[in-house]
Amino acid sequence: MKVSEDALEKDYISRINKALNFIDNNLDSELSLNTISKIVFYSPFHFHRIFKAIIGETLNTYITRRRIEKSASSLIYKKTLSVSEIAITYGFKDHSSFTRAFKKFYGVSPVEFRKNTPRKYSKICKTESKNSKNNLILEEYICNINNHLNWIKMNATIEIKTLPELHFASITHIGVNDIDHVFSRLITWATPKGLMDDPKVKTAIIFHDSFKITDHNKVRMNICLLTNKAFTPEGEITTSIIKKGKYIVGRFEIESKDFEKAWTSLFVWMNDKGYKKADNNPFEIFQNDNREHPEHKFIVNLHIPIE
Repeated sequence: MKVSEDALEKDYISRINKALNFIDNNLDSELSLNTISKIVFYSPFHFHRIFKAIIGETLNTYITRRRIEKSASSLIYKKTLSVSEIAITYGFKDHSSFTRAFKKFYGVSPVEFRKNTPRKYSKICKTESKNSKNNLILEEYICNINNHLNWIKMNATIEIKTLPELHFASITHIGVNDIDHVFSRLITWATPKGLMDDPKVKTAIIFHDSFKITDHNKVRMNICLLTNKAFTPEGEITTSIIKKGKYIVGRFEIESKDFEKAWTSLFVWMNDKGYKKADNNPFEIFQNDNREHPEHKFIVNLHIPIE
């Protein structure tokens, strides 16, 4: 029986999804082409070709980038871990090899990166410099932080909630383009299965990368439906799970242009209140269809996992 091109593409995507999840869960291990190709039942040559076609990077380039970007996130949010501990956590053999790879990617060493992305804004505000130029930079930085805090006070309702485990039907998507088209594909798949019949069904996006660390065209996300009905994964449609845990939940009513500011302001609020980000992925759940809003605004809950 001849397999259609559409079915073949969905099979490719399904297997690449499996590979991406395996990579994320094993960044501290030896991740060879042979090992990962066996996981998805492809020959190394075929897998390498398909991976690059779908992801836009070679396997080794992708793995190195994931390790460095995950390390960057830990440098920002896990101050108790030393640079050497972070290096080992994400599969680098030693401190020096990690530093070389990190500096090649970001242009600064891990130590410099951590120093230049301070997290304790309250301590920063109390810092005084004798250098007038540094004072101007510090004042500008503090002003920026205060602007975010004032903006979120005016535009959000924030709560700390313990959420149950959430299950989503999802499609993996990379980059910021064509997200609406992916949502359309997901809804087209879900409608005949009755998944859209429940008025409580919600669209959502789960973020595997940070826009502040990863290039916008390489950010990996899951375009999702949060539904109470069971479904069978097929082709490009997979199950995504958000673990039970404690979350900062910010409810916003905003235009599309304000999403980046909303996320940034919510992270600033988190830091200002002394919360620490947990390892789970941030996500957003849409509460309305913005096309039905009188001002075409999105009513959306942003979620940051915290320890």
